Amino acid sequence: MSATKERYQNPAVGDNINLRLLTYNSNNLSDLHSIDSIEIYYLDSSIVTAENPDGMRLIDTFDGTAVTQEDTGTYLLNLPTDVKYLIGTYYDLWTVTAEDGQPSHSIRQKFEIYPNLWYSTPIPVVYDFDFRFKPNKLRKGSKQFVIIEIMPNVPTAGDLRAYYENLAIVSDLKISMQLNCGDCVKTETDLQLVIDEENVDYREKRYGYYKIDTEDMLCGIYDIWFKLEFGGNVYISDRYNFQIYD
Repeated sequence: MSATKERYQNPAVGDNINLRLLTYNSNNLSDLHSIDSIEIYYLDSSIVTAENPDGMRLIDTFDGTAVTQEDTGTYLLNLPTDVKYLIGTYYDLWTVTAEDGQPSHSIRQKFEIYPNLWYSTPIPVVYDFDFRFKPNKLRKGSKQFVIIEIMPNVPTAGDLRAYYENLAIVSDLKISMQLNCGDCVKTETDLQLVIDEENVDYREKRYGYYKIDTEDMLCGIYDIWFKLEFGGNVYISDRYNFQIYD
């Protein structure tokens, strides 16, 4: 069964891979004038030459209409991988025009496709996961990413730990946040929720990144917690404290 994975989320053949491009001008996210094409190359060691030292073999080409602009300077190509995609390393080569009247240029990024995650055991998946995050406070008005780390709580040796680390990488991660202390705490629990099981879309191996915009949030102490799902199991973290202050 295919799934949608981020580029650093150990995608396998058959998955849809989110290939993102973020563009900045003077340290600010800024829109490109145009995205002209995206080319996908497989790095094939059998065709390495002096002229092609990486063994780049063209697999797919997309034009700019295949790209979704998610936000200012934030672009997404959802890449379906079919039988022509092999396990290995790839480049996604974006040809873009930054400003009208300027020549186009290319931006090269890398991703890998992994084998399917198989594991056999005489007992079901029984071990737990721990969660860490930072920062745990922001000044009101800040717009900043919270970094979430997923840590398998399993024996440190052997294939079992590696298996659980891969589960942490490929599994869906959600975040929730609820006001519990401040100048104006609403009485209805659902109205206190400022983030309600939103997907953590930016993933890099065992880490997730979620941007919190505190502009319209009240100062106070919030509960923040995380949810991990895979294989019919649901792991919900403890509620941690998160502060927004003046």
